[in-house]
Amino acid sequence: MTKKEEFRNFIKNKPELISYVENNEMTWQKFYEIYDLYGANDSIWDKYKKEERNASLTEGISKITNMVKNVDMNSLKNHINTAQKALDLVQDFTTKKINEVPNTNLSKGPISPRPLNKFFED
Repeated sequence: MTKKEEFRNFIKNKPELISYVENNEMTWQKFYEIYDLYGANDSIWDKYKKEERNASLTEGISKITNMVKNVDMNSLKNHINTAQKALDLVQDFTTKKINEVPNTNLSKGPISPRPLNKFFED
């Protein structure tokens, strides 16, 4: 069995390594180099265990939960209402009808070019 085949079997037994590659934290090349240098049973693989990964995920979720708890809902509502009013004002300016804004160029027909006047013997 080649080293490459051994690495594939090793990866099949450690599916938690896939999430590191999917999240762009590691590459398969780096994992292979670690495997080639240290082997399958070295303690270096302990930091890639699923338990540690889940602990950091749980910690991140608790931080997000604490941030959401500290949000003042009345203040958030006021900011959303202000933004909505600003968007309504912009919409009112941009959706004016043609008959509300008189356009004199529409009733005159085609525009003829102005005559070219030469000054100073050009």
